[in-house]
Amino acid sequence: MRTVEIDQDSGFCFGVVNAIKNAEKELAANNELYCLGDIVHNSQEVARLQKKGLKTINHGELKRMHDKKVLLRAHGEPPSTYEIAGQNRIQIVDATCPVVLQLQKKIREKYLSADPENSQIVIFGKIGHAEVNGLVGQTEGTAIVIEKKEDIRQLDFNKNIYLFSQTTMSVDDFKEIEKEIRSCVNHPVIFNSFDTICRQVANRIPHIRKFASQHDLVLFVAGEKSSNGKVLLNECKKANPNTFLISNPEDIHPEWLQSIESVGICGATSTPKWLMEEVADYVLSVIPIC
Repeated sequence: MRTVEIDQDSGFCFGVVNAIKNAEKELAANNELYCLGDIVHNSQEVARLQKKGLKTINHGELKRMHDKKVLLRAHGEPPSTYEIAGQNRIQIVDATCPVVLQLQKKIREKYLSADPENSQIVIFGKIGHAEVNGLVGQTEGTAIVIEKKEDIRQLDFNKNIYLFSQTTMSVDDFKEIEKEIRSCVNHPVIFNSFDTICRQVANRIPHIRKFASQHDLVLFVAGEKSSNGKVLLNECKKANPNTFLISNPEDIHPEWLQSIESVGICGATSTPKWLMEEVADYVLSVIPIC
């Protein structure tokens, strides 16, 4: 019997759900709302909300805007964004994820308390990612962002190092970075490491490995911009090499489904459930359950 299963643990995390609920509530009441950057790294969900009246803007447009209402998405923003909003009489709908807000606060406190001449705030994350930009902003732009183990060469191991992480990074990769830095610091330099990875995201990894291993074919549904999607996709591929990244049903090659008995459909924390359901419906139309 051919089967198609949607992973019930895939889909929006709390932060994304909260941001979308905020957007839909405002749009229902006012029919106009601006969002600073894509509300979620999924073009299909962005398009759905645009039809309801959500308008996506960038930071340059924010600076020229006055007397409007702007939603800040789950990724968070640096202090400069709030300053611009105040100057331009922009009403902020703050949908920053609570986990990200807590991390911003931790980094800000460490930045203000550490010796600026003898300390480095280091963030393990994706350079240019919206969340990382918000985190770096807590340090007046002085934090050092590293994406991989080789990047630690830019650190000064004769100065104190305080290591944080973007919330959606891999726990295993973070531990590797932590271990490498610890092996390089020179006594009596202080090295403090703070595991700030969101466990709602990190805990999906062992589950998605198991889910992927239970199927002949895995369709991983995610947008190309999703940082979390890249991490989870990689874990799926480790567990099941017969894993394909798709953004919508049109990306599916029918030949993938030939001689397949079991198809698993899963996605990132930025993947809407309705999109995974559309993928499942398409697969069932090609290989109906016997």
